Amino acid sequence: MLLDGEEWAAKFRDFRQEAWRLETLPQYLVPQEAEEFAAFKAGTRFPGPYEDSWIEMVRTRKVGRVHIVRQPLSDYLRFEFDRYYQHQAPAGEDIRILDVTDRPSPLPDHVGDFWMFDRTTIVLMHYQPDGKQISRELYEGDPAPFIEYQKTALEASLPFLEYIAG
Repeated sequence: MLLDGEEWAAKFRDFRQEAWRLETLPQYLVPQEAEEFAAFKAGTRFPGPYEDSWIEMVRTRKVGRVHIVRQPLSDYLRFEFDRYYQHQAPAGEDIRILDVTDRPSPLPDHVGDFWMFDRTTIVLMHYQPDGKQISRELYEGDPAPFIEYQKTALEASLPFLEYIAG
């Protein structure tokens, strides 16, 4: 089942305990970010803090992610750190970084991006190689492997604020 529109929005509105994401790409091409991303590459920075519906959600609900990265960071990752992560982490989102520059990833190679809601609902995020989203697919199998991927990623990663301080 492919998710879009209201069905996708409902996953964030209706989760009860936790929304968690694994991010594996060095770049995500998001049309609504194109202007800010171009400005960032031209030197604009986003000191914040800012308020939006995401910040409001992470202040009141359990939301987390691990982003797998390699050095040197892509322009997009530097943008994502500056525009989003530096504001979302202090607001309450558990953002963690798994840097695999000098070590193998602890996750199997076939594991791609996904969202997990309440450790029961998995949404596979499909992207083209350049980071343009193709689709979101509701996974209808056993969530147990994804719970293990989360556990492994959390154990092997650093909190975002600690990562950027080091």
